[in-house]
Amino acid sequence: MADPSRRLAPVVRLAPAKLNLTLAVLGRRADGFHDLHSVMVPLALADRLSVARASSPGDTLRVEGLDAGPVADNLVLRAIALTRDAVGRAADAFALAARLEKRIPVAAGLAGGSSDAAAAIDAALEAWGLLDPGRSPDPELAALRHRVASRAGSDVPFFLAGGPALVEGRGERVTSLAPVRGAPPGVLLVTPAIASPTGAVFAASDAGGQAAPADPRSTRLSSEHLAAELRAGLDATSLVARAGVLASANDLAPAAASVVDGLTAFRRALVRQLGRPVGVSGSGPTLWVLYPSAAAADAAAADVRRGIDDGALVAPGQAPPSIIATTLAGSVPTEPGNEPTGHATEGRS
Repeated sequence: MADPSRRLAPVVRLAPAKLNLTLAVLGRRADGFHDLHSVMVPLALADRLSVARASSPGDTLRVEGLDAGPVADNLVLRAIALTRDAVGRAADAFALAARLEKRIPVAAGLAGGSSDAAAAIDAALEAWGLLDPGRSPDPELAALRHRVASRAGSDVPFFLAGGPALVEGRGERVTSLAPVRGAPPGVLLVTPAIASPTGAVFAASDAGGQAAPADPRSTRLSSEHLAAELRAGLDATSLVARAGVLASANDLAPAAASVVDGLTAFRRALVRQLGRPVGVSGSGPTLWVLYPSAAAADAAAADVRRGIDDGALVAPGQAPPSIIATTLAGSVPTEPGNEPTGHATEGRS
């Protein structure tokens, strides 16, 4: 049980973006979801969530930064409500006032909303005196967190792992993997200013044709191999060296390209401009590139910005793309004041 006196102070949590280094779609389930085999990693790019006791009877949410859509539909409020239901009479689950600083591009394949939900679950539990941020939760509380996360959304359980993980099922089975050794690799994220709805991408993939996975057996093998390497201990240099294989290990990439007109041409243009493999994160439209360092990713971001400005690179959408240089995060930070957020260098971020 956490110290009840801590509940008087605001609780602050960081909600990192995620990157799918691999994403194998194993098939559609009877419940309409899809079984997956995906190696996911958190990034230094993160939203920031703070919660405190509300002065009003109900939960409230204020969003700053990027437009995250209607507040009433935000997963933060849903996660707090689900957590309160799960807690029941175990604590004084008073109303919370939440403030979200939105830095992760929305509907971009980076699971920012799901990460916000996971942060909200733990922030609520801490505010209500059930979770001590300095200690691991007991088995009963850990099971409660997982149940709530699974109800909140398919990607939410991953963010409770606090680091790289193998994600299976529809997202509810999460196996922690060892962090990448050494200085964290740099990551360039380029997100066209156009949404790529997850449901539409999965539907396109199910429909087959050109949107079907190009080589699902190869993707599954690549995903299994990367998971095994991370379990055994993989250094940053070796991970970056595998970028070519990983950039091809996303079964949803063809479907995302069918949903977002111009995504394939833009991806190919980035390959020519940067001379490096370019992958698709999740259901897109975010494109990613691995680099040996944060500095190299920063330089690449400037290169892409110049290409956009001079017309050499033409991104889908009616506005310039978001261009962010960040790094992999070995673990999820929880203390305010030491928050790597990535560097937004263009467009919506």
